[in-house]
Formats: sequence, structure tokens, C-alpha cells
Amino acid sequence: MKIVVIGGSGLIGSKLVDLLKERGHEAVPASPSTGVNSVTGEGLADALQGAHVVVDVTNSPSFEDGPVLEFFETSTRNLLDAEAAAGVGHHVALSIVGTDQLPESGYLRAKHAQERLITSSGIPYSIVRATQFFEFVGAIADGSTVDGVVHVPAALIQPVAAADVSAFLAEVASGEPRGTVELGGPERFSFAELISAVLPDRKVVVEPDGRYFGTPLKEDSLTTGPGATLAGTRLVDWQR
Repeated sequence: MKIVVIGGSGLIGSKLVDLLKERGHEAVPASPSTGVNSVTGEGLADALQGAHVVVDVTNSPSFEDGPVLEFFETSTRNLLDAEAAAGVGHHVALSIVGTDQLPESGYLRAKHAQERLITSSGIPYSIVRATQFFEFVGAIADGSTVDGVVHVPAALIQPVAAADVSAFLAEVASGEPRGTVELGGPERFSFAELISAVLPDRKVVVEPDGRYFGTPLKEDSLTTGPGATLAGTRLVDWQR
């Protein structure tokens, strides 16, 4: 199949393109660097000509409430319109576990808006909600650091390796549409446990009412539910 990966030059997208090619597909990376811009619409029609599947792994350059919502709504509308015109039969999007449960997060509100556009488009779809990546633990710690101390919520986190996310997306894109599915890592940790394991030199303090990038969490807000797929890479595997 011809599978176009929007955001195909990023952490997930570049590996996904390689995996799809290994499966025998015509995998086309599409990003501004290749002349395809999902926000402006530049190059979309040409890139999607003859495509069977489109995988969207784009991310907003800004995490501020207004710009991130504008990015995901504009980009997704342009993609879906171009897919409808090209006769694409399967739209795959990477999303986040907890998207519909944490409305105080502007970023997750934007991802939920993206999901609603996809589910109402009439195009067969697979939305893959993944948990936080191991590769982002450093950024999570940095974003929670005040005066050299990492302040974390009393909640659980279920990290997944980016390589496992790419592999699962390759599997999904190669098959029939699945609707909305979840992918998480095989282990759950407290925020304090995870950050201390990955960044042992950091001082970590648990705040009972602590927030995750400004958003209050329940204990299981960022963990998968029943029926989720669990990836194989454990923390000790990822750290090798």
C-alpha cells in the first residue's frame, strides 16, 4: 500500500517510515521539509495522490492553549479534506491516553478536538492513544522543577518506548481500521519512582495536590484501561 506519514521526519514518524518500508509498503514521509504542510495545505493533494492510508504523527510547535488548538484543528481539517478528495480509506492518528478525561489541559483539549474531527469525518479511522514516552521523562522533570527540586503529583505514569509506539503504528496502518485503541508500557510507576530511576541525581518531592503541566490528575489519569495493548519494553530494557 501507499502510506503517507504526516510528520514523517520526527521521532515517531521517521522510524515508522522505515518500519513500513520493511513491511513492503510504499511509505512516504511528508513534512514541511519535504514540501508538505498540513497547516497551510501546501503539497497535500500531490502527496496523497494514490494513497491508501494516511498516518498523522504531527505535533504543534506551541503548547499554549490557543495556538495548539488552532494547529490541531486546522491541520486535521486540511488532512481529512485532502483524504476525502483523494479517496484515502484509512486515517491513523497518534493521540494520548487521558485525552478525554483531563479537560483542564489545553493541550489535551486540543487533541480531543482533533479526535472529534476524525471520528465525525466519515473516513474509516484508527486513533492510537499512547501513554507518555520514556524519551520525554527528562522534559517532564524539567517542566516540574522549581529551584532545583522536581515537584511531582501523587499519580501513576505508565511510560512506553517511542520505538514500541512506532512499531504499533506500523501494525495498525498495515491493517483494517480499529477505531480508538490504547497503547501503554508494561509497567506503572509513581512519578517519583520513574524520575528517580531515570534521573537519579535529581531531588524529587511528591505534592499530594501536585499537577502535571498545570493539570490536576487522578491516580490513574495517565494509565491505560481494559483492553489496551501493552508494549514489551520495560524501563530496564530502555535504559540499556
